[in-house]
Amino acid sequence: MNPRRKHRLSIIIFVVFSVSVVTGLVLYALGQNMDLFYTPSEVLYGKHNDTNTKPHVGQRIRVGGMVVEGSVYRDPKSLKVRFDLNDIGPAITVEYEGILPDLFREGQGIVAQGILTEPTLLQATEVLAKHDENYVPPELDAQMQKVHKPMGVSDLKSESDKDRQAKKEGVNDR
Repeated sequence: MNPRRKHRLSIIIFVVFSVSVVTGLVLYALGQNMDLFYTPSEVLYGKHNDTNTKPHVGQRIRVGGMVVEGSVYRDPKSLKVRFDLNDIGPAITVEYEGILPDLFREGQGIVAQGILTEPTLLQATEVLAKHDENYVPPELDAQMQKVHKPMGVSDLKSESDKDRQAKKEGVNDR
């Protein structure tokens, strides 16, 4: 092989190697900063009840759900807040230190972003509350509709089909 071809080959090999290294580093950085969205049920059971898709302790995630009524505990000496978050299944506990959004309250839909420190404990770095008081994260809304529609509840805030039928028939429980 003549020296000119050797030189071209070494340049091509160097470029391919450099592009491979840069691509690998970019993918590694993206993987470290990726925050996956889960509901509280998915945190405990995995997506679609597959335990292989459960987030592991130490993973950075986002969890969306409703703040459980009566579960908010505020530390009187600091800005630490602890509350439970659930969807249609079990609840997980969220700990947060900082100023909560003005619209944060019990029964409100929120999204908490942080690190899973125990299987049912999220150390949140950010808590988001939507301005609409009827806010439900899209994934949670889809899951709730799957469960509540078959039960005869047409709207989560309205009466069930059975209640409407009873009113039509004039049945009174009193």
